[in-house]
Amino acid sequence: MAASDFLIALENTDEIQLTTTGRVTGQQTSRPVWYVQQAGRLYLLPVRGSDSQWYKNVLRTPAISLAADGVQLSADATAVTDLRVVARIVEGFRAKYGRDDVARYYPHADVAVEIPLG
Repeated sequence: MAASDFLIALENTDEIQLTTTGRVTGQQTSRPVWYVQQAGRLYLLPVRGSDSQWYKNVLRTPAISLAADGVQLSADATAVTDLRVVARIVEGFRAKYGRDDVARYYPHADVAVEIPLG
């Protein structure tokens, strides 16, 4: 699917499916994730920060798949490790999902993942 179709699908959901390739098993694994959209990019925060398994998978194999409202998008993800940029992304999550929920679900926000949207 085209990025434009995926952008339209994002309008109908606050949660998307992320599929990564396991760095040890090579198997595809999927999980629901929250996201924010900023400046033509999608940003994800790993729940356990740099210790999250899916984040470690992305470091090994950046090719991922995302699904929103039945529309899929394949892309290459990039790790975000600059703490100033991560802080800006966390602020976007707080604005979208609420300060308390972000504090509860993302206590170790030391990294993020960026996905270009076109």
